[in-house]
Order: sequence, then C-alpha cells, then structure tokens
Amino acid sequence: MSRYLLLPLCVVFSTVYATDKNPNNDAHDLAYSLGASLGERLRQEVPQLQIQALVEGLQQAYQGKPLALKDERIEQILAEHEAQIAEQPALPQSEIALEKERRFLTTEKARPGVRELADGILLTELVAGNGTKAGPSGKVQVRYIGSLPDGTVFDRNDQAQWFSLDSVINGWRSALQQMPVGAKWRLVIPSAQAYGADGAGDLIAPFTPLVFEVELLGATG
Repeated sequence: MSRYLLLPLCVVFSTVYATDKNPNNDAHDLAYSLGASLGERLRQEVPQLQIQALVEGLQQAYQGKPLALKDERIEQILAEHEAQIAEQPALPQSEIALEKERRFLTTEKARPGVRELADGILLTELVAGNGTKAGPSGKVQVRYIGSLPDGTVFDRNDQAQWFSLDSVINGWRSALQQMPVGAKWRLVIPSAQAYGADGAGDLIAPFTPLVFEVELLGATG
C-alpha cells in the first residue's frame, strides 16, 4: 500500500490561507501566542511552577516596576536552574513528538461531538449522509482539506475527485469505509495511521497527527 496520502497528492499547499485581520485581534493573538509558547516550554522544564509568582515577576519587569527580589538573587536562582536543566538527559526528538501528539489527541477527544473509531481515529460528523459506503477495495469521490495540528493547510482539493481506497493512508481507508455518501466529516488521524515515524518530506514531520475535513460525494464497492 502506498505511503502517500493520495497517489496524486496533487499540488501541496504549504501557505496559510489569508483571512481578514483586525489589528486588535492581532495584538491579542500575539500576546496569547507568546504566553502559550512560554507556557509550553515552562510546563516541560518546571512542572510544579507557581504560575501566580511567574505572572507577578513578568508583570513587574514588563512595566518597569521594582522587583520583589534583588538582581543578584535572581541571577543566582536562574544560574542554578540552568545548571539543573543541563544535567538532565535530553529527550529524543521522537519522544518529544510523541508526547506532543498525545496531548493533541487528548485535547481533540474532549471536543463536543467527537467519537473514536478503530485505531484511534477521531470523528466529528459535520453533515449527515445516507448514501452507500465504499468497500475495502472500492473508490471514493471526495472534496477535502488537510491540516496540521497547528492549523496549517498542507493539502486541499476543492474539485470532486475519485481515489482508490488502496492508494490512501490507512486512516483514510479505515474511516471512509464507514462514511455514507452525502456525509461531511472532520477526521483526526493519529500519526500511526498516517505517515508515522517517517513523516512526508519537509511537509509533514515524523509522528504528526493529521486533521481532515472530508466530503464524500460518491462511493463504489
């Protein structure tokens, strides 16, 4: 079975689609993104971190207010922390990626309306269908959008196109056999049912779960 999503994986889109921007939203989103990035790193480095003290120090330093600790004490503490981090063995990139995937899938499972199919595939029904279903070696006519966990669109097909189920990733083959014609589903496919440890070139990193919105327009046995 091909390791490629769709034999014609056609033209791959690596650009994020433009949307109307609001400067106020941009400022909020920048601040939030910086906080999320910092929080992710600190969660790994300092699991028992006192968040309130972190916010207090951040706020006082950012606003130029007097700090609760002397500079010498801050430098000493940070130096000791860096030394402790340096002594810890670094996790392999594969372990980091797998942990990131586990957190993403856990979050996705908690979304309203999500149900889990075989092999950990997560399904949200966007539009119900009542037509026929494809067989294991059948073909499907679909429109779809494929995204990475961060929302980056890596592939899309707005024109209805036929694909053989024996030419797609395992996650598609498994889910689309259960999908009736006329349905539109959001699928979250674990990396083990997509490109696994190999990834797909520079576009899809190893151990990356994929998100698809798939509309099934036709199916054959």
